[in-house]
Amino acid sequence: MQQRLALIPPLRKRTKKGVLYMRSAAVETLLVEIATLSRDQLLERAEIRNRRAAGWVPSECLLHLLRASRSENSEAFFERLFSVLSARVKAALPRMTTGNETHGRIERTAERIHELAFDKFQDLLCGDRQAYDERLDFFEARFDLGVANLRRDAREKAYEEENRGASLDYDWDTGEPSPEVERARGAFDPFDPALINEEDYRSRLRAAIGGLPQEQIRIVEMISKGIPIDSIDKSAVSISKLLGRSEKTIRTHRDKAYDAIRAAMQDESQS
Repeated sequence: MQQRLALIPPLRKRTKKGVLYMRSAAVETLLVEIATLSRDQLLERAEIRNRRAAGWVPSECLLHLLRASRSENSEAFFERLFSVLSARVKAALPRMTTGNETHGRIERTAERIHELAFDKFQDLLCGDRQAYDERLDFFEARFDLGVANLRRDAREKAYEEENRGASLDYDWDTGEPSPEVERARGAFDPFDPALINEEDYRSRLRAAIGGLPQEQIRIVEMISKGIPIDSIDKSAVSISKLLGRSEKTIRTHRDKAYDAIRAAMQDESQS
């Protein structure tokens, strides 16, 4: 097994500390196993969508196979794998969810985020098809986080393009910016639904939160439970009321906490 693992070329991209990015041991082992499969068997397993199902192939493996196929003459194999991987990327990106005209701007922005992020992913793959692109190494090491980064960058660009007005900026029940608008603005959300279901992400998030000052920990934990920072309804429970602090102070602590969490998790992913 060790000899076969040695045949898998290492990634080339390095972290800011000069350390090579690495695939997980599970991905490396699975790459060796699936190398013995026929193309039809491999494509059949690639179509499995349930991560917990027997035979499921992680996206890191599919991406490696896609990149490795640049040296082959079979465009058909590349196109089949690309179709499967593209479907996974698209499933992780925002899309229009309702036909409600009230939320039309939000939905158009979501559609634009989807378009920008997927186009960027396509560009990376097409470029790598011509010559090795180290930027894709991050995706081979941490595919879901790579897609989340694409989504974040696309949100920032989409918001700049949209330059939405203030009418959709607030949740009228709480007086807070709505989650949709915050995400469209590119604001960092440590509780991003696309990532929070991943055990590894939750573990790193808990560690990052644990390193915050105690008051920031309390604020972040209450936010994670859906408690609003403030509320127009004076009888409603809010973080501001529970802690006896002003709404502005709570938001300042939240923003500092989120900046610290983002920095800690980025450092960890590049270490």
